[in-house]
Amino acid sequence: MGSKGKKRVVLPSRPEPPTVDQILEDMGRAEPGDPAFSILEPDAAQGPAPPPDGSAAQFQQVRRLLELGERLRESGGTLCLQRAELESVGVALRRDITQVESQTQQ
Repeated sequence: MGSKGKKRVVLPSRPEPPTVDQILEDMGRAEPGDPAFSILEPDAAQGPAPPPDGSAAQFQQVRRLLELGERLRESGGTLCLQRAELESVGVALRRDITQVESQTQQ
């Protein structure tokens, strides 16, 4: 039997994204040592962060996460520029190597 005999599997639709209230409720239920928030700690060597106290602490966590996201985007742009620079330096280096090799063979 060929591929015509197989039934096509229909995947379920994607769930709706959570609402802001659902996100806040989920964050409120998270334990202070939850690994999802460990990146938000200023320095892991200082030990665990104090437990969040209400929405002010959650706001600070979200703000810190947004700042980290912005830093990550900036770093990505910087890395792209550095990569392009390294590629151009590599091309110039290969050209110089070829030139030196041709001079030594003469």
